[in-house]
Amino acid sequence: MEPGYPPLQSSVPLSKNLCYTVALMPPCAPLCLQESPDRATCGVYGWALYWAGVSDVGLTILAHGCRRLVKLDLGGCEASFDGISAIGRCCAMLEELTICDDRRMEGGWLAALSYCGNLKTLRLQSCRKIDCLPVPLEHLGTCPAIERLLLERCQLRDKTSLKALFMVCETVKEIGFQQCWGLDDDMFGISIICRRVKLLSLEGCSKITTEGLESVILALNELQSLVVISCNGIRDDAISPALASLFSTLKEFKWRPDSKYVLHMNLEGTGIGKKGGKFLRASRG
Repeated sequence: MEPGYPPLQSSVPLSKNLCYTVALMPPCAPLCLQESPDRATCGVYGWALYWAGVSDVGLTILAHGCRRLVKLDLGGCEASFDGISAIGRCCAMLEELTICDDRRMEGGWLAALSYCGNLKTLRLQSCRKIDCLPVPLEHLGTCPAIERLLLERCQLRDKTSLKALFMVCETVKEIGFQQCWGLDDDMFGISIICRRVKLLSLEGCSKITTEGLESVILALNELQSLVVISCNGIRDDAISPALASLFSTLKEFKWRPDSKYVLHMNLEGTGIGKKGGKFLRASRG
């Protein structure tokens, strides 16, 4: 049992008047309940549930027992369309869904996201395939309330599955990529499906070039904020006048594409790094 968490059998029975926060973790995690404040409802307390080895049956039981669920974390689970759609149908208050390590996830779960009518944030962490997609793209549906799509340490190598993800989340206002493998210009270009994006964040995406970035953000007419950090394929000297003009209109602009740029900014005005300028010499005692 994790330290500080009460055992399930001694916990207070779940009340229908509570809002729930649930995290379903890999098999190494125990089953326990933790009382925690619910930020969405002032003065209301919910429960955080950590559960091992969850399948569609477990998710269905959870969905019927915790109808006021607001946040759900799935880690290393064996869920598919049936389990995710059960959560969507029964848990109308669900606002945030995190899926971590999808190796055991079965195909079709993306199509079930359309049943999550109040889902605002979808976070994918350490996912290898996203979805093998037995469902045709035209049958996917969309998440009507989705606002944020965050992909962290995911392998993005399959165009069909990535296109399906963007189609389901086409109304998002924020997209974030953090250290995602396989995200080159072609894969990144698929994101223009989400034309309502206001905030785009790229961190540690070394295969994206300046040209690839430009082709996407020039297509995002509602873009207001751009964050680019540690993307070594994006170069200052490749920025076109059109791209520079767009940068000047942004409300938020954070630009540190590579380590050379950061070094240049730190050395600016010191004369270091320029021909005939200052240099550093190791001091001797």
